[in-house]
Amino acid sequence: MVVADGKGLNLNRPIPREADLNPLPPPSGAVAPKEEDIRAAILASLEDMKAENTVEIDLAGKTSLADTMIVTSGRSNRHVGAIADRILQDLKDKGFGNARVEGMPACDWVLIDAGDVLVHIFRPEVRGFYNLEKMWSADRPQA
Repeated sequence: MVVADGKGLNLNRPIPREADLNPLPPPSGAVAPKEEDIRAAILASLEDMKAENTVEIDLAGKTSLADTMIVTSGRSNRHVGAIADRILQDLKDKGFGNARVEGMPACDWVLIDAGDVLVHIFRPEVRGFYNLEKMWSADRPQA
């Protein structure tokens, strides 16, 4: 479905569905996946795909976005895309559902949001430019 503004112009923006805004609760008796299980599955995928310079950052108490951030590198755009594809497929195969992903078309920097775990996969040059490890690892002043 496409939204039109008051002047009849097509803004080509999809209207979010109710299910996208309010996801269904897990079926009764279902157990939510544990952060440790998701984290272990992601780290195993990264090791299998020969990801380089993998760093884990504990985000607990720093942000409500996630509890853990994993930052890693691939050697090329193709390697970054292959690593991301493998993580997404492994998470799905192990019953963790579909994670959200951004950046797949260019594969310079791919972000995978797996709930309590965020994964950033960079080409080395892009990783050095953004330097997420420095930003998120620094001790923040307490308010």
